Amino acid sequence: MRLARVVAAMAALAAVACQTKKPEAEGQAGPAPAAAPSAERILVGHIGSMTGSEATFGQSTDNGIKLAIEQWNAKGGVKGRQLALKTYDDQGKPEEAAVAATRLVVNDKVNVLLGEVASSRSLAMAPIADSNKVPMITPSSTNPRVTKEKDQVRPFVFRVCFIDPFQGTVMAKFARDDLKVTRVAILRDVGNDYSMGLADYFLAKFKELGGTIVDDQSYKAGDQDFKAQLTAIKGKNPEAIYVPGYYTDVALIARQARELGMKQPLLGGDGWDSVKLYEIGGKAIEGSYYSNHYASDDPSPRIQDFVKAYQARFGSIPDGLAAMGYDAAMVAFDAMSRASEPSGVPLRDAIAATKDYAGVTGVITIDSNHDANKPAVVVEVKGGKSVYVTTIRP
Repeated sequence: MRLARVVAAMAALAAVACQTKKPEAEGQAGPAPAAAPSAERILVGHIGSMTGSEATFGQSTDNGIKLAIEQWNAKGGVKGRQLALKTYDDQGKPEEAAVAATRLVVNDKVNVLLGEVASSRSLAMAPIADSNKVPMITPSSTNPRVTKEKDQVRPFVFRVCFIDPFQGTVMAKFARDDLKVTRVAILRDVGNDYSMGLADYFLAKFKELGGTIVDDQSYKAGDQDFKAQLTAIKGKNPEAIYVPGYYTDVALIARQARELGMKQPLLGGDGWDSVKLYEIGGKAIEGSYYSNHYASDDPSPRIQDFVKAYQARFGSIPDGLAAMGYDAAMVAFDAMSRASEPSGVPLRDAIAATKDYAGVTGVITIDSNHDANKPAVVVEVKGGKSVYVTTIRP
């Protein structure tokens, strides 16, 4: 995260006590909780980009969390106590994520924090979770710094997703072993911790496997014109282009690449995972591949049971972010059921002890760095949806 964002986040924290407007998202599960949870209720806080250019990330994650809460409550809750959800919209901004995290832990007294999807926003939240001793589980932030900063493991911060060194390795191996390409160009978002990390790890592994990076271009989220970078890449004649960005930018990049006559497949990461990728990208994104946490067409009974339950509740097929939100919540509730108290240090210790939890996105074991050791899948964009190709394990 850039220094300016850190400064902005800290300034926002100082102002929290004076603010009265609460950016609460609509559609929270259960009745709206008061400023502090009652003794009979366990309050779960979620922070996500419910609006903005990555709004489907927050919305899908929130739906997954809601489904997990409803299923646990239907079985009697956690040790006889019902779960309730309070969701705040960070509008896709790290400084707003920091403000929302402070509100949830200081004012609302949540037992656990869930979120964010984007690594830059989780990095803004993490110090607040640690300083207030409130366990935090990010469903999908893959940058290693989220759980470990300068060789120090963050004591109260966890994740249920794989991390970028593995995700970058997955696509580098897939490009070399499955697609048989030797020349790849990179187009990365220089203002995004997630994109920069993935690009670096992909680059290192692809070169280690004998491939060549023919060009390494950059853009910034929100840019509309990518033709200068794509024209430069076209001149280097790569066999594929690695674009580890978020779905809105990736879809526009795909369209402009095809307008320039470029037919190479695009490769990417889990930041592509949104129905908006297909809606915006259209035929231009067909035949491209990305790494993800799960595939909805995987025949595993565990996955298909989740897909059916989600579809019955929300009327749509769950994407990877919904599955990760569900798994993050389920890991938290499982830990609560094992902890002497469903909050603070006892909950933190129970989350850390999670081993072989059978999640929708894989069997989850939390390691000593508070990361999840689990596989990734590669999917192909085909027929306006993502189709399972293969599973790649650590």
